[in-house]
Amino acid sequence: MNRRRFLQSVAAASLAPAARAADAQRVIDTHTHFYDPSRPQGVPWPGKNTPLYRTVLPADWLAVAAPHGIRETVVVEASPWVEDNQWVLDLAAKEKSIVGLVGNLDPNDDAFAANLKRFSANPLFRGVRWRADLVRIDQNRERVLAGARQLAERGLSLDLNGPATALAHAERLAAEVPDLRIIINHLGASGDPRALRPEWQPAIRSIARRPNVFMKVSALVEQVPGAKGDAPGDVEYYRPILDTLWDSFGEDRLIYGSNWPVSDRGAPYEVVIRLVRDYFGALGAEASDKYFQGNARTAYRWVERA
Repeated sequence: MNRRRFLQSVAAASLAPAARAADAQRVIDTHTHFYDPSRPQGVPWPGKNTPLYRTVLPADWLAVAAPHGIRETVVVEASPWVEDNQWVLDLAAKEKSIVGLVGNLDPNDDAFAANLKRFSANPLFRGVRWRADLVRIDQNRERVLAGARQLAERGLSLDLNGPATALAHAERLAAEVPDLRIIINHLGASGDPRALRPEWQPAIRSIARRPNVFMKVSALVEQVPGAKGDAPGDVEYYRPILDTLWDSFGEDRLIYGSNWPVSDRGAPYEVVIRLVRDYFGALGAEASDKYFQGNARTAYRWVERA
């Protein structure tokens, strides 16, 4: 038995009674990253000599997620290498825990349309993500709009990841392509819960008026400066962020994502899931169920696996 299968079996065997009870609620983790620096070609991300620079595959994620009743994930591709989209799809063919892939394709690439057609032929390919450091949606507007419309035509989604100052551009895109489901990543870059970026709350309230925009409650613990794996585990610390998102987006457009393994820089997975279970569980069973899986189905149209 190889290391990852061993980890997976240990995770399944270690389920405590409380974890088995939590398993009654289905949870889709819509933000994980898998990669393998040991490949001959290596990886463009994460960088060498960082804690993230290690092989991270589904069995590694299941080792930390399965004890909390979580066994399904939508993978978000951080690599800008086109063929790494295929690498994850090949991985998903063997790993039934992967229920969708948010790929990485640049609308400024002349091959964007051809690549989108190629990858979307696989039903597990659910959309793409444009990271602000790779794709500026306020520039090259014709190509950005063309790419967004192609996603909408294929029934795919668009993840956007960038600073709070980019939310206004995301709102404009949502208005221009109203049939496109847009998922804002990582809280829209709120900043420290006790020192929110001044532009964040007004921008959140404004973009939430667009019905085709969803918010991924991910990277919560990473917003704490200098946490180094020891971010606060009390939900009250994060209430300024969570209350703003709940008041703005309501129960139908908030989605769970861990951002694992990057989330380890803020706190262990058990803290990440406990924080949002505490918050959304207090809002009632219906709101909690929508947050943990129902809204993700609407936004991503993830795939049921055997």
